[in-house]
Amino acid sequence: MARQLRFTGTDSKVDGCPALHTDDGTGEIIVQGTPVTDPDDLAQLRHFGPGEAAVSVPRELLVNWGPKEVERVPELVDRATFRRLFETFEHTAWRLETRRGYASDRQDPDFQEFLATGSSPCDPDEPWFVTIGAQTDAGKTVGRVRIADMPPTTEQLFLLDYARHNAAVGEDIRYLWRADAAGLPSEDFWIFDSRVVAVLHFDDQDNLHSFELITEPAEVVRYAIVRDAAMHHAVPFVQFAAQVAAAE
Repeated sequence: MARQLRFTGTDSKVDGCPALHTDDGTGEIIVQGTPVTDPDDLAQLRHFGPGEAAVSVPRELLVNWGPKEVERVPELVDRATFRRLFETFEHTAWRLETRRGYASDRQDPDFQEFLATGSSPCDPDEPWFVTIGAQTDAGKTVGRVRIADMPPTTEQLFLLDYARHNAAVGEDIRYLWRADAAGLPSEDFWIFDSRVVAVLHFDDQDNLHSFELITEPAEVVRYAIVRDAAMHHAVPFVQFAAQVAAAE
């Protein structure tokens, strides 16, 4: 069975080599670099066995991108701590949404109204809109990319309709078809100021049950790379809504 390799990072500005990858199954680190092939060099290596290979990489690669802990212990925070991140970020807050539905949406009276009428209402005095409106009014950037199925689920159609309310308070809402998101992780997260990542953990019934904070620079950069890739391929929600309508 092929390994499940995740790109960890590189110091290269040109071709991506040398670089590190992580085996998500075993936790092993895969080092990508220039092969050491000179027999005199190989003869100096201790414990070098048959079938093994040696590569040469800059020290900075391991310092900047190598794991800092043998096993990372998740930093779980409560809901109040998570919510404060939206009040204290300085520049940007961005989310990737990957699920086909969320239990919280299905429990929302606005969702029931959408099922009945095809249009979702909005209360502009809801705490979320008040907080985000204040942040965007202050010049900060808030956005998200939502991955949608073809055809979209009912919950995804609800959020697509609801996106106009998010946009009204300054959120940049974009969409990406799941078929075009093959290289992106299947996890939801927020990234704040390219410095703090909050990974959202759900159960099988789509209930959000825990928040995990990540601040290790190499890990944060990995999520920033995901954000940049998603933003590059995603389209504004108005354009996406037109695509959905055309496909019906």
